[in-house]
Amino acid sequence: MDVDGPLRERLVDAGVELVLPEGTASVGLREIARRAGVSHGAPRRHFPTHRALLSAIARRGFEELGARSAAATAGTAVPRDELAALARVYVTYALERRGMFELMSRHDLLDSGEQSGTPDGPRLREATLPMFQRVTELVARCRAQALEPSPAVTAAALWANLHGIAQLWSWDSLRLALGGERRRSTLRAVPGRRGSSRPSCGAVGRCRSTARTNGRR
Repeated sequence: MDVDGPLRERLVDAGVELVLPEGTASVGLREIARRAGVSHGAPRRHFPTHRALLSAIARRGFEELGARSAAATAGTAVPRDELAALARVYVTYALERRGMFELMSRHDLLDSGEQSGTPDGPRLREATLPMFQRVTELVARCRAQALEPSPAVTAAALWANLHGIAQLWSWDSLRLALGGERRRSTLRAVPGRRGSSRPSCGAVGRCRSTARTNGRR
């Protein structure tokens, strides 16, 4: 009988229970051991480092988000509709599972590199990257269809984009997703910077035209 497998899953279960309400800082080997009803040294048999433990917990979150995404997009044939469904699932998951979402974004705390020395490193990459790759494919297919949001929505989206780039880069999540791409390349993609492509949204142009018109009054 394999007793190590069930024990490992119990330890991860306890970690998930901890991270959901209290966030990453609450997850420690001793507290997980206490909740799982084992000795303080037992988790070290499966998780030699704190990063290894956090990686196993985060993989649970990516698997759950992946399952939600698959269910939400089943039968969706239009790329823009699928992208919208994925966006709703992503934001909803972030709001409902705040502690887990924080951990999933903190690749500076996880063994997600290709050369990771723990079994959960490669598995974590396998759970993370396909979602990013799918969104990239959908965005490429939607680029020919320009959206026309209001200036306020455009500004809010740009704000969120800038905030997200700063935060995800500080957590090493962008480094994982983009592989060899460097920070300067990422920043060049931000609309308005020299060398970046012009925004496809006409609302930005209308906003500038309105500002010039108001200035002449």
